[in-house]
This record gives sequence, structure tokens and C-alpha cells, in this order.
Amino acid sequence: MTNKLPAIVGGLLLAILMASMDNTIVSTAMGTIVGEMGGLDKFVWVTTAYMVAEMACMPIFGKLSDMYGRKRFFVFGIIMFMIGSALCGFAQSIVELSIFRAVQGVGAGAMVSIAFTILFDVVSPKDRGKMMGAFGAVFGLSSVVGPLLGGYITDHINWHWIFYINLPLGCIALLMIVLFYKESAAHSRQQIDWAGSILLVGAVICFIFALELGGKTYAWDSPQILGLFAGFVVLAFLLVVVEKRASEPIISFGLFRSRLYTTSNLVAMLSGAAYMTAAIFIPIYVQGVFGGSASNSGLTLLPMMFGSVITATLGGFLMTKLQYRTIMIGTLATLLTGLALLSQITVESSRLSITGIMVLIGLGIGASFSVLSTSVLHSFPPAQRGAANSTLNFNRSLGMALGITIFGIIQSHSMLSKLTESLGKGDIAVPADLNLSDPHSLLNPAFRQSIDPQLLDTVTAGLSGSIEATFAWSLIPAVLALMAAFLMTKDKMEPVVEGEEVATAH
Repeated sequence: MTNKLPAIVGGLLLAILMASMDNTIVSTAMGTIVGEMGGLDKFVWVTTAYMVAEMACMPIFGKLSDMYGRKRFFVFGIIMFMIGSALCGFAQSIVELSIFRAVQGVGAGAMVSIAFTILFDVVSPKDRGKMMGAFGAVFGLSSVVGPLLGGYITDHINWHWIFYINLPLGCIALLMIVLFYKESAAHSRQQIDWAGSILLVGAVICFIFALELGGKTYAWDSPQILGLFAGFVVLAFLLVVVEKRASEPIISFGLFRSRLYTTSNLVAMLSGAAYMTAAIFIPIYVQGVFGGSASNSGLTLLPMMFGSVITATLGGFLMTKLQYRTIMIGTLATLLTGLALLSQITVESSRLSITGIMVLIGLGIGASFSVLSTSVLHSFPPAQRGAANSTLNFNRSLGMALGITIFGIIQSHSMLSKLTESLGKGDIAVPADLNLSDPHSLLNPAFRQSIDPQLLDTVTAGLSGSIEATFAWSLIPAVLALMAAFLMTKDKMEPVVEGEEVATAH
């Protein structure tokens, strides 16, 4: 039985849509979830747990799919993602939700890493540019569907259903792959780099937990936090040593000898960190400052997401006409402009001005989803493309996870500092049950109606000021991403790669 290409590509696109949509579908519902469950000190874990699990599993499942076949692990990823989604819907606390999000992340790691490999197996070289544009557009589309769907379901049904929606979508993707993708029985038997995998996961977990717990649960100079940072340094050092000696390393450092590959990874990591700041904090700003609902915050993100779809699609078509670096420099300059404008927002900022800025952010990030996924493969033969693509996805996810964690810390500390300064003067009566370190209580409509208007104005100003300061800090990775784009080579995508054949599955 031969492959049914449209059905296979449809299944891959749907899987990518689900995995990437879950990065944003939670953002517009986060205020409601935290308002119901509490636990601001753990709210960033809901997103971070998903992303850390996803990126840690990407290189592992990529290697397993090379050894034992793509299909079985892609199917495993879809099933695991659906199980995690069902468990998230039943979560009763932020801790439970974070754990179940990690289960989702394991499934997403398998789907994202293997989907791109399957795409290169079944699509001819001359059509890959268009397909990368389509896949990039799906990343942007997921950001459109995610916030809108998350906001609507949260306001009109129940936030638990933002996870249940994955179950019918997962079933459709599963059927399309199981029924129509018939891969070859020939696979390359390779040794799994388990030592590298363990060290990689351990280093990432130590680093994320040190950032997450520092200054909150434990002091920055406490033995626990210093121990986590020390663990990160030691594990990262051992990872480099082990990977250089491994016959089949999880991370192939030799790939970084290519300047285009190295700079593409840098751009993906840095731009991802900057972009996630807008995706996470704009909904919080809208709900907390304007008093909007979860649906309204999703609508605010809508222009940004349409902008990302536009440049993701255009990037796929322009790669054969323009240099990779030309496309990235233009779009990253737009991203930097948008973030600079966000760093100037106040409680007086209008909805229209926020909408215009979000369009710029979307136009600035979209091309990175399609262009960078192609530029990292430019210098390598087919045998190395799986490792190259997995590393890019890992670094992009790492940048996003670090961005969420680091800028979440900055916003939380800034909020607490501003409120402590404003309310510490004693001019305004502060309820005994008001937690100054929990600005997300401001997103609860009942809370807004129950407190004194003067106190509400003060807390609103503190939230706005903390988010404004956070956007100012996000300019640092945006500027570094633009600098890395200038260092990219002057290559562009060849429309047809001579002598390359598509792996036919039977």
C-alpha cells in the first residue's frame, strides 16, 4: 500500500498544531486558573513543565525513531499527549496541573521532533520549501487558535475543557497516521546515548528549578539554590565531555562548526525567549489593567498571531529568492520595535495601541518558524538532518522556557517591590488576606469588586509597571537575536537538491 501524502501531511500538521497550541492555550486561561487554585509562586511551572519535558524528550525520541522506526514513536507521542491532556482536565491544584503538563510535554517532544523527520521522508525536495512554510504557518495558527479557544472555553464553559479539546484532535491525527503512513522496515541500528540523555535532562532541570525556587521558596544564597546551580554546572560540563566521546551523541557538537547552523540556533533561542514574554504577559496585562475577561485577552493576542502566520508563510516562499539572513534581519528588527513599544505601555495605554504593537510582534516572530527550520538543514546531508532539526527544536524550546522562567521572576519581583513601596506608606487600608506577591488575584473579578477603588488603582498601577519593566528587559534577547542574524551566512535555499531522493515508505 502506498503513502497517501495529503492525509499523512494532514496528520503531521494536526499533531504540530496540538503540540504548539498548548504553549498558548493556557496563557489566556492562566489568570482564571490561578484565581481559582491560587499559587502564583508556581504559576509559571504550568508552562515551564510542559516546555522542559518537551525539549528534553526531543533528541531522545529523534534517536529512537532512527533506530526502531518513526511511526511507532510518533503514535506513542500522540497517545501520551492525549493521556496528559485528560489528566490536566482533572487537575485539582497547580502542582497536579504542572505534573500532568509534563506528561503532555513528553508526548509533544515525540510529535514535534519526529513530525519534521517524517515530512522530509515523504516530501520531495522541490516541495519542501512550501511545506516548511505551511508548518511555520501552523505554529502561527496555533497561537491564533490557542488564545481564542482558551479564552472562550474559560469564560463560557470551564477551563478544564481547554485540555479536553485535544482528545478529538488527537484521535483524528492518530487515525490519519496509523491508516496512511506505511514506513519502510529498514532502519539504522544505532547505540542510544543514555548517559548524554540523562546528563542533558538533569542539567536543564537543575537550571530551571534554581531559577524557579530562587528568591521565593529559598534565598538566592541558600545551600539549596547554590547546590542546584552547582549541579547545573557540573552536569553541563560532564555532558560536553561525554558527548565528545560518544559514538552517537544526543547533541552533535560537530554540527556547530557550520556558522549558518550555529547562528540559526542562536536566533531561535534568543527570539523565542523574547517572544514568549509578549505571549505570556499581554493577556495578564489586559485582564489585570483593563479588567478584561479571558476571552478579551485572547482577542488582544489575535493580531499578533495573524501577523506570525503571514510572515511564517511568506518566509517559506521567499527562501528561494532571498538569503536566510535577509529575511531574518528584517523580521527581527520588527520584533525589536514591537517589544520596545511594549516597554512604554502604562495604565493609560489604549486598546488600539496595544493591538498595533501586537501586529508588529507577530510579524517579527513568524518567519523564524519556517526560515530557521530550513536554514539549519542547509549545510548537512540527509543522514544528519534529524540531529540538526532536533537540536534546533531543543534550543528554541529552551529559549522559550528560560524566557518564561526568567521574565516571570522579573515581573513577580518587580510587582512585589512596587506594591510594597506604594502600600507601605499606610495611606491605603490593605485587607489582611491580600497577598502582595500574588498579582493574579487582581485577575479575579470577585476580587476586583470587593476591594476599595483606591487600593484597586494602586494594585493595577503596580501590575502595569511590573509588566512594563519586564518588557524592557526582554529587549536584551531581542537585540542579541538581531545581532546573531547579521552573523548568518549569505546562503539561500536551493529550490531543488540534485541527487537527493525521498525515502519511499511501503
